Parts: sequence; structure tokens; C-alpha cells
Amino acid sequence: MTNLDDQTILRRKVAHAAANAAQGGPGADRSWRVVLARAARDAMGLGLDVVRLSQSRASLSELLDLPPGGALIAVLEGPADGLGLMAISAPLLAAMTEIQTIGRVSALAPVARKPTRTDASMVAGFIDTALTGLEVALAEEADLLWAGSFRYASFLDDPRPLGLLLEDIAYRVLSAEVSVEGGARLGQILMALPSEGRGTRPRKAANVMADALAGPAFTAGLAVLVEGTNCVLQAVLHRMSQPLSAVMALQVGDVLPLGMASVDRVGFEGLDGQRIAEGRLGQNRGMRAVRLVPHVAPAVAPVLESHDIKDLQRVAVG
Repeated sequence: MTNLDDQTILRRKVAHAAANAAQGGPGADRSWRVVLARAARDAMGLGLDVVRLSQSRASLSELLDLPPGGALIAVLEGPADGLGLMAISAPLLAAMTEIQTIGRVSALAPVARKPTRTDASMVAGFIDTALTGLEVALAEEADLLWAGSFRYASFLDDPRPLGLLLEDIAYRVLSAEVSVEGGARLGQILMALPSEGRGTRPRKAANVMADALAGPAFTAGLAVLVEGTNCVLQAVLHRMSQPLSAVMALQVGDVLPLGMASVDRVGFEGLDGQRIAEGRLGQNRGMRAVRLVPHVAPAVAPVLESHDIKDLQRVAVG
């Protein structure tokens, strides 16, 4: 084989690699498996495994028929006002709410019902964690152009409005069949995003390596990325626990006593439920607001030494 033949083969390999990169390659397909499992674990402590995953393209009319019946449909917002969707099937949605309310996935089949706004708020953290993880995983992949920078925006309990809400364009569809808690429940997660990417182009591996070698520059860049991440805080007036039977029996008009709740003691909690600050409920420019106040540690009863106890006993006897 001559040098000319070697150069021709090399050019073909380079051209083939460039073509694969332009089309996006298998980046999103491969990363979505890992990202879903990690997001379920980190956001809600749920064990999730992807049993089967497929990637395809669909028109808007085809996409409207893909979400499973009774699924919660989350509307995703991305770059350049692009909209997509994520559909979580009813059995999987029930497992996600059960793990956050009773701490486990019930062995009983879930009761068929329409998704609610409460359901959406309980899975919004999982959705954003998964989308953020996918964006990070695709930092050097061509698929970042269409799969990056999407976040949860709102939800629908019926797929019919999607025909008016979404653009009449082609979509890339990632459909994952999943198993939770070792097979306790099976379900489906379907995500569809605009096929023509509008996001950020991926960084080349050479640039990433140069930044890594730069030391302080890499540290500063990482700090900017971390500080730009959305942090969800919840203002909590009071938390209470009740038996599941009592919760299921609640009706309109029932009164739930809040016990020690006070507008002067509103807690700020992260997605993990840990209290990080306290505030006082009030108003600012006609809107509800919370003013942060110093944390007041609960009073702790002093520990009495043995001789103190004996003195108290003498006083009581005397």
C-alpha cells in the first residue's frame, strides 16, 4: 500500500468522524440512561433502572400520539423559546409520589386518576435534575446543540392542548422503559425536543483539556458554572405527618390544625428538606414576601449534676 493510499484512507476516516459529529452521534442516547437513574436517586431517593431505550424522530402529529394514557406531561422550555415535553407514565408517576409520601413503592397497583399540580411539583425537581445532568454529560457532544439548556416550565394533564402549544416541526424523541425499586413498578419516560438544535455548541475536547491544564482559569470557570445553577428554595410554614388512611379520607371543608405554625417562623428548605434559613412572613410592594431573620436555637434544658439533684431533693424534703 502506497503513502497516497494511506492518506486517502485517513481522509475518509476523518470525514466519517466529522459526519457523525455533525449528526449528533449516540451521545444523548447513551447519556440519558445514566442520567435518569442518577436523577431519580438524587432527587427523590428512588432506585430506577432503564430497561430499554430508543431514539427516533417524529413530526408534531406523530408526537401527539406517543404519550401513554394518563401520563403527566411536563412542558419543557429551552433556548430561543423552544418547547419540548416529557411524559411520565401513570404507574411511574405513582411510584415517584409514593416514595416521597410513604417512603416506599407500594406493592398494590396504583389507582387510575388524572395527574394534578401537586404531582407535577413533586416530580419537577427530578425533571430539572435529569435535564441538567444530560446537559453536563453532553458538554463535549454534538447532541448538546439540541438536548441542552431545557428546563421544566409547566404541566398538562391532557395531551390535547399540545397541538396548539408546540411548534409544527420535527422532534427528536427519547423513549425509556424503566423499572423502579428492583421491579416493583414498570413505567415509561418519554422526552421530545426540537430536532433542529438552538442551544450552545459543544466545546471541543482540546479546549476542555487546555482549560483543565490552566489551573486557576478552570477553577474560576467551574465556579461561574456552579453559581449559575438554579437553586430551588421552599418557604415552609409548617410540616405535619398523618396516617395514609387519614390523608386518603380528606374532603373539601376539612380543617387541618397547624399546631406550632407561626408567620414569624417560616423556614427555608432545599429540595432535600434541610432547613437552611428562617424568616418572617409579610408583604413587599403589595406581594407576599419573607424577611430573613437570625436563627433562634430552641432552648435546651440544663443538665443537672448528681450533687444538684441531691440538693433539690433536700429542698423538697425540707
